[in-house]
Amino acid sequence: MKVSFKPIFIRQFKRLDLGLQQEATEKIELFKDKRNHEQLKAHRLHGRLAGRYSFYVNYKTRIVFSYLSKNEVVLLAIGDHAVYDK
Repeated sequence: MKVSFKPIFIRQFKRLDLGLQQEATEKIELFKDKRNHEQLKAHRLHGRLAGRYSFYVNYKTRIVFSYLSKNEVVLLAIGDHAVYDK
């Protein structure tokens, strides 16, 4: 799966501590294989974020993404649960 990044995602990623950046990078690599989506708890969002999806980096941190096509996604945001409010 091809993954691209919105500029806001890159800015948020750079603000994370180095350990969390490494963990997020590992999870993004796992995410590229659709067989890992269940393990990452990838799920559809509702309400204001309907049409977007999310997966877990760890218990606290999420990544919000959208599908551009069947095999291409764009990562929109990364952060704790408040990332859903942005």
